[in-house]
Amino acid sequence: MKYALVTGGSRGLGRAICVKLASQGFKVLINYVSNEAKAKETLELTKQAGQEGELIKFDVANYEETTAAIEQWLNDNKGEYIDVLVNNAGIRKDNLLPLMPKEDWAAVTTITINGFYNVTRAVLPKMVRKKHGRIINMASVSGIIGLPGQTNYSASKGAIIAATKALSKEVGRKNITVNAIAPGFIRTDMTEGLPEEELVKTISLGRFGEAEEVADLVSFLASDSAAYITGECIAITGGLMG
Repeated sequence: MKYALVTGGSRGLGRAICVKLASQGFKVLINYVSNEAKAKETLELTKQAGQEGELIKFDVANYEETTAAIEQWLNDNKGEYIDVLVNNAGIRKDNLLPLMPKEDWAAVTTITINGFYNVTRAVLPKMVRKKHGRIINMASVSGIIGLPGQTNYSASKGAIIAATKALSKEVGRKNITVNAIAPGFIRTDMTEGLPEEELVKTISLGRFGEAEEVADLVSFLASDSAAYITGECIAITGGLMG
């Protein structure tokens, strides 16, 4: 049995990724913080997709809580390890920088950057010992081209892209790949409230993407077919013209 951990897996992109990985035979550990009802919905969807999943509750921004939850899972599942990690958890709190409260800056950067560190650090040692693993970090087109009103989000996602490249060089010899995905405008609750009619004019394909299309890319990077791809940031934007 191969296990995949998806942070922020209860809804949106995370949910689509959980379902896709379950359809590929992974037993998915669905991370959530507070919305257990949504997490249980995702759990049921993974079962329908062909593989029973499992809920794992912790706040990625909290080092002690994250470490304890993952160590507990490893202790409860002797001999097993998390083969695929998808660092998906993140939030948006958009504003122009001069108007941005420091709490909004801290919330976005802490969940994304510290969350990447906290979860990856807990999962990585077993991957190294097993000499196999896939780490897939959800970045954003904001981290590549920058978007106005998203300085905090752009900064955190840009940091994730840089961390992806650095970590890939640390663990490549252990047969562990590390890649990032940079979605553009994908139709999820994260893009609710955005002026879609105006934004699609900046996209070559003339539409927002679907969460399932991003999940397909995650599934590929998690597979053996992507064994020679590492240290990359792959944009999936429909031809967004920055």
